[in-house]
Amino acid sequence: SALFNFQSLLTITLLLICTCAYIRSLTPSLLDRNKTGFLGLFWKSARIGERKSQYIAAACVLMAVNILFWS
Repeated sequence: SALFNFQSLLTITLLLICTCAYIRSLTPSLLDRNKTGFLGLFWKSARIGERKSQYIAAACVLMAVNILFWS
């Protein structure tokens, strides 16, 4: 049902990026061995989270404020 609601889709995407970046910071070999295929999505999400961390953090804060006060 998150696919039909833009706010839910955005929340799921941000959580995926943050979770993958956190997992890669703890155990890099877990995500680095799967760079292609379906599991490559998690590696790519981790790379986005690492390289765009300021923008991802700002988006997470804005989403949290939006969910807490306007939903």
